[in-house]
Amino acid sequence: MRKAIANKLKRDNGLDYKETDVLVSNGAKQAINNVLLAIVNDGDEVIIPAPFWVSYPEMVKLAGGVPVIVKSDMAHDFKITAEQLEKAITPKTKALLINTPCNPSGSVFTKAELAAIAEVLKKYPNIIIISDEIYEFIQYEHKHESMGQFEFLKDRLVLVNGVAKGYAMTGWRIGYIAAPQAIVKATNKIQGQITSGICTIAQAAAAKAMELSPENSKEIQDMLAAFRHRRDTFVKLLNEIPGVKCNTPAGAFYVFPEMKSFYGKTDGETVIKGSDDLCMWLLYNAHVACVAGNAFGNDDCIRLSYATSEDKLIEAVRRIKAALAKLH
Repeated sequence: MRKAIANKLKRDNGLDYKETDVLVSNGAKQAINNVLLAIVNDGDEVIIPAPFWVSYPEMVKLAGGVPVIVKSDMAHDFKITAEQLEKAITPKTKALLINTPCNPSGSVFTKAELAAIAEVLKKYPNIIIISDEIYEFIQYEHKHESMGQFEFLKDRLVLVNGVAKGYAMTGWRIGYIAAPQAIVKATNKIQGQITSGICTIAQAAAAKAMELSPENSKEIQDMLAAFRHRRDTFVKLLNEIPGVKCNTPAGAFYVFPEMKSFYGKTDGETVIKGSDDLCMWLLYNAHVACVAGNAFGNDDCIRLSYATSEDKLIEAVRRIKAALAKLH
């Protein structure tokens, strides 16, 4: 498994890692949690761009650390700038946890944007960078840009990835890190006390999957084409709903539309006060399940997934549109 990962990192990302630089975990979430438990001491700060995957701040808290949230918005494609990052750095900053492509927004950092962030980090040699690249293969406009390409960061960079998204192996629970030896050894000790090894059947399947080059795999390219078509359809239909504002995400399989125009409105019984209220109201009135943006650090938005059939997406938007028309 570790050899397959090292080969994949060389083939797909041009990165040189030995098998011993890799640790396999029960999914990318455990991989990130392991790292945070290994590096974070009480009171250490971890910078997290928002919107963020819901578990990031909670993992930092579990490790005794303090999440420092740096916010972005739709006007900036939900991506923080190098300047914002530098303003958030303090003497207590232990790590930056960055995710590209991003869940929930689908935003993708360009090479220039990552380079600017890397230049800031060059000034702060004690900050560890955790780069969650689990949606690497699901991108529609550009090839993947990894934080691993900046060689001067390698001695404090933790690359996080897995097989759930790009290889459609959700549920097989295979995630991994590629990192400096000290971090790999420390996280291995922690994992050994929590879950020990990984399901050997899942490892064998994942190692086989990783033989596929994404560019040359018909399965991966067919999946990507289907997601791209669903994304375009979904975004178009959502933007036709009065009061909904949705950008076009460059990666992953989520949309993160801005819904704040409905806050303060009512159906005569319920007043919509924020994303939590709106998602619960849509669940009961449109029978569509959404996730509140509040959970991802942005209460103005809600998250919707298009990892389902086009028919269901069209029906979901029809129901959402009809339900929202009842609010005044």
